[in-house]
Amino acid sequence: MTIGEGRNYTTDGADGPDWDSGLEDDSTSVMKTVGRQIKAWREAANLTQAEFGSAIGYGEEMVSKVERGVRVPKPAFLDNADRVLDAGGKLSAMKPDVEEARYPKKVRDLAKLEADAVELGAYGNTVVHGLLQTEEYALANFCQRQPAYSQDEIERLVSARMARQSIFDRRPAPLLTFVQEEAVLRRPVGGRMVLRRQLEHLLDLGKLRHVEIQVMPTATEEHAGLGGSLRVLKLKTGKAVGHNEVQLTSRVISDPKEVQVLEMRYGVIRAQALTPRQSLAFIDKLRGEI
Repeated sequence: MTIGEGRNYTTDGADGPDWDSGLEDDSTSVMKTVGRQIKAWREAANLTQAEFGSAIGYGEEMVSKVERGVRVPKPAFLDNADRVLDAGGKLSAMKPDVEEARYPKKVRDLAKLEADAVELGAYGNTVVHGLLQTEEYALANFCQRQPAYSQDEIERLVSARMARQSIFDRRPAPLLTFVQEEAVLRRPVGGRMVLRRQLEHLLDLGKLRHVEIQVMPTATEEHAGLGGSLRVLKLKTGKAVGHNEVQLTSRVISDPKEVQVLEMRYGVIRAQALTPRQSLAFIDKLRGEI
């Protein structure tokens, strides 16, 4: 990803619900191209969608969605299609492009930044940070988006969000720090049991040696984060970049002076929040109240 000075792009809901107008990007054209190829091979074999689906282990509706480019086929779908249609490896060869197209481009761009980070710090004041979310919490977030997503779009975005969480398993492990508002941890997004499991997930992640989770108490009188959520990433190259996200817009910040301001604010926010140990105890207390 090319990081421009104060680059803006439309958000895909990297950490919270997406308020964008849609998911159209380069991956959409890839999906439609793959769908047309599969349809052409199927018709050349004189198979209906139902017959083809039965032969490869998928339903007629799934075949229709793949051929129309509204559903990304899994690797097994392509391998089975290649075998049944005797495509000589041509359909299976599409797997790398299809896997990349599985996620919206803007998510891929953000994931590339995260993959290059040796340190990531994030303050969030609306929802639990995307890297910390459980699958059901993420699903509840995307289901609240207005105008509403289709079910296929929701599944695609949830999968993308979960894929980004591979950052926790990277070796060498990056330092990951998060500050979450108390109000966020009390809001029952998806229902009380979804919130309870989300809090339990935070407790598990907070025990990892390279992860620190802090809570900003609502009762605090001093707060350097009133300007909104922010993220600061230190990359392998030694360069630091910032990132923030608001309604309709997500922005990567690379101007050194602006990044310095974000780093300073994040440092003060961490100092004003509960310590990691206090925060885990606080989260455990919240869980007990549900």
